[in-house]
Amino acid sequence: MLKVQSVRFSYLNTLVINSLTFSLSKGKSMAIIGESGCGKSTLLKLIYGLHDVDEGQIFWDDIAVQGPKFHLIPGMPFMKYLAQDFDLMPFITVAENVGKYLSNFFPEEKQTRIAELLEIVEMTEYANVKAKLLSGGQMQRVALARVLALEPEVLLLDEPFSHIDNFRKNSLRRKLFSYLKQKNITCIVATHDSTDVLAFADEVLIVKDGNIIEKGYPKEIYNHPKNKYIASLFGDVNAIVINGINHLIYPHQLKVSEKSELKVNVIHSYFRGNHYLIEAMYENQSVFFENVMDIEMGKELYLEII
Repeated sequence: MLKVQSVRFSYLNTLVINSLTFSLSKGKSMAIIGESGCGKSTLLKLIYGLHDVDEGQIFWDDIAVQGPKFHLIPGMPFMKYLAQDFDLMPFITVAENVGKYLSNFFPEEKQTRIAELLEIVEMTEYANVKAKLLSGGQMQRVALARVLALEPEVLLLDEPFSHIDNFRKNSLRRKLFSYLKQKNITCIVATHDSTDVLAFADEVLIVKDGNIIEKGYPKEIYNHPKNKYIASLFGDVNAIVINGINHLIYPHQLKVSEKSELKVNVIHSYFRGNHYLIEAMYENQSVFFENVMDIEMGKELYLEII
């Protein structure tokens, strides 16, 4: 089990991580989400041992995670950390980058392992291409394969799909998280993408200004957000007052009805493929809802909460 106990960390005099405490069982995946600058990346670096904590302790099972004050080469050997800069060697091939830390004593096993990893990240056809010739998304996929090469006990991923095209991203996520479950690898992902959270994370940690403001199961947090900040991390959300009561409502939770207390005036319509996102006004409050058909600007109608 990974245990983070009352950890504090500052850059110079700026507090970045403020007394964070949480734990994660072996083989589970956790997503850390929050606005830019909230401390997600710094927390991953602390867990890996790239920084020394100011206060508190971090353990993997009974092994204390220690930083540069204790290790000549920072980083714990049973963990792998993928930063947002991929640190590939530009003048060697994709296959050579992936196999960089694999032993040469067993060449056949090494080549088999490289081929397996390239299949997971969908880079098989680029095995013999030099890294400097790759796009940003391709480099990110190679870097992901490389951190998996020695099969770590804990995998720390900082925005691991940020450079990858949407059409490939979904397939890659399914393959990666399926592989991690199969191998019982504990994974923590710092991300802005709600798909990483809702579809693949066992638990979610929501951070704001270096503090944990929510922790739990993705479905529960999504369905029952405590405030607008939390709800907005999952996409568009309406924070509206109806009859003096504050409501947090996702656009898909509103539908057109014949009569209700929520009378709105349509001001814009956005095509989203299989539906339209409609922007409307309700008592000087902006409201977004989804509808199968386009609705003309200026039309008045009623909405009900599903």
